[in-house]
Amino acid sequence: MDEESVQERHAPNSICFGCGPANADGLRIRSFPIENGLEMIFETSDYHQAFPGIINGGIIGTLLDCHGNWTAAMAIMTDRGDDEAPCTVTARYTIKLRRPTPHGVPLRITSQVESVEGNRAEISMTLTADGEVCAQGDGLFVAVKEGHPAWHRWH
Repeated sequence: MDEESVQERHAPNSICFGCGPANADGLRIRSFPIENGLEMIFETSDYHQAFPGIINGGIIGTLLDCHGNWTAAMAIMTDRGDDEAPCTVTARYTIKLRRPTPHGVPLRITSQVESVEGNRAEISMTLTADGEVCAQGDGLFVAVKEGHPAWHRWH
């Protein structure tokens, strides 16, 4: 996609391993708005494999975590009526690995906002490959304030 992702728009200098546009060695995910959430496509590399043809579970976890975190940031920003995304962190997330995630096919990750309450958002995430659900997750993500170690990490 040639359009600007939420990460590129709101945190172009982030060095996060999963979602930081400024981390040349990271996953550099790119998430885009859909109704009530975000969507992304991720192309795996050979070094993302746990064993030949199958993606490592830690990579899957990072994809879902960062994508869910950005979904929460966008939801909290919208709920507040702000122009800038708040700095959010993961308070809790769970992942269910449903089947092996294949290497060499585009991974589609979608997320949905389940609820937003103040500085907290509950998000659900689904990873599919070739139309098959490979992993699902949900999480609680929280906007942090000045003084938190993650404050301004996106800037």
